[in-house]
Amino acid sequence: MKAGQKQTGKTDTVLWVLVLILVVLGLGALFSEGEYNGRVRFHDSAYYFKKQLFATALGLLVMYLASRVDYRLAVKLAPAAYIFSLFLSAAVLLFGQEINGSKRWLNLGPLSFQPSEFSKVAVILFLVWQISNTKSKTTGFWFICRTMMTLLPVAGLVGSNNLSTAVIILGIGVLLIFVANPRYLQFLALGGVGTGFIAVFLAAESYRLERLAIWRDPEKYEKGFQTIQGLYAIGSGGIFGKGFGNSLQKLGFVPEAQNDMIFSIVCEETGILGAFLTLFLFGILIWRLCILALNCRDLQGTLLCAGIMAHMAIQVVLNVAVVTNTIPNTGITLPFVSYGGTSVVFLLGEMGLALSVSSHRHGRIT
Repeated sequence: MKAGQKQTGKTDTVLWVLVLILVVLGLGALFSEGEYNGRVRFHDSAYYFKKQLFATALGLLVMYLASRVDYRLAVKLAPAAYIFSLFLSAAVLLFGQEINGSKRWLNLGPLSFQPSEFSKVAVILFLVWQISNTKSKTTGFWFICRTMMTLLPVAGLVGSNNLSTAVIILGIGVLLIFVANPRYLQFLALGGVGTGFIAVFLAAESYRLERLAIWRDPEKYEKGFQTIQGLYAIGSGGIFGKGFGNSLQKLGFVPEAQNDMIFSIVCEETGILGAFLTLFLFGILIWRLCILALNCRDLQGTLLCAGIMAHMAIQVVLNVAVVTNTIPNTGITLPFVSYGGTSVVFLLGEMGLALSVSSHRHGRIT
C-alpha cells in the first residue's frame, strides 16, 4: 500500500462471503442453463460456463485489488473515467458490433467489451466526486437539475441503443441526489422530468413501442414467445423445482436462456424456494451495502456505497420484473447469474470498491 494511504478498518467479511456465494451459485446456474445452447451452437456444453469462469476469475482479481486501494483515489479519477465513458459510448455507436438489432459491444480482437457496463461505474464515481466537491449547498431544486444534467450526455448516448442501462444510470443519479438532498416534493418534479425523458426515448424507436404492445398481450405477437415460455418455466417449477439440470424450457423454448431470462430457468429447476433464496441473498447484499453507507463517516464513502447499492437493487428488480412480465422486456441481466463477462467484471469491481470503503472508512489520504 502506498504511503499516505491508511487501512484503518477491517474488511467486511459478510460482504465478501455474500459476493462469493452469489458468484458460485451464478456459475452453477449458468453451467446448467447454458449447457444446451453451448452444445447446439459451439459443440461444447461448457462453452458459456468456461467463458464466464474466466471472466469471474478476472473479476475476483479486480475486486481484491480494488478492495486494497483507498476508494478516494478512485473518486479522484472520476472525471477522467466519466469522459472516457462518453468516448466509449460514442465509439460503440460508430464502430460497435450489432447483435439482435442493437449496437452494444466493441470488438477488441478475440474479446468483446460492453462499454455501458463501464459507464455505470463511471457515473457512480463521477456523481460521488461531483456531489462531495460541490461548493454550494446540496439543497434546492437547482442542485437536483444541475446534477442530473451532467448525466444526460452519457444517458443519451447509452440510451440510444440501450434504454434499460440509461434507466439504471438515471436511477443511480436520482438515489444519490436523494441521499445528498432528501426532500420529497422536489423529487416528484424530478420524477415527472424522468418520465418525460423515458417517453421521448420510447417514441424515438418503433421497436420500443412494439415491446409495450407485446408486454400488454404477449400471446398476440410472435415476439411474445420468449415471455410466454419464461412464464411457463416459472409456473412448471412448482415449490421445489424439477431439479438441477432438469429444465425443459432451456431446450430451445426460452431463447437465450443463459442471458436475461436465466431467472425463469432458475425458478423451473429450483422452484419457488430456490427463487426466494436467490432473491433473499440479493436482499442481504443490498442491505449490507446500505449498512456500510449508513456507518461511513466520510461523505464520499457513503455516496459510493449508496450508488453501488442503487445499481444492484435497480438491476435485480428490473430483471425479475421483466422475467415475470411485470414490465416490458428491457434486456437487463441478473447480476452475477446471467451470462456476460463485462458485466461480472465491473460488478465485482464495484464490490471491491465497497470493500475498500469498509476497510478505509475512518482513514484519510495525505
